[in-house]
Amino acid sequence: MKISARNNLKGKITKITKGATTSHVLIDVNGATITASITNESVEELKLKEGMAAYAIVKASDVMVGVEH
Repeated sequence: MKISARNNLKGKITKITKGATTSHVLIDVNGATITASITNESVEELKLKEGMAAYAIVKASDVMVGVEH
């Protein structure tokens, strides 16, 4: 797999929840859970299954920082 995104995190799919048109795919990356919202069609095309290895690929133009006061 070659992609231009620099933020790709390898993990394992822990849960897939399908909705009417969109699925929520939870990926465990070293103990942290990242949730991706993708189309049900993409889940089928990629043949995603719980327990399989997958990458969370983050494409963002901004990163914000917050602190508690």
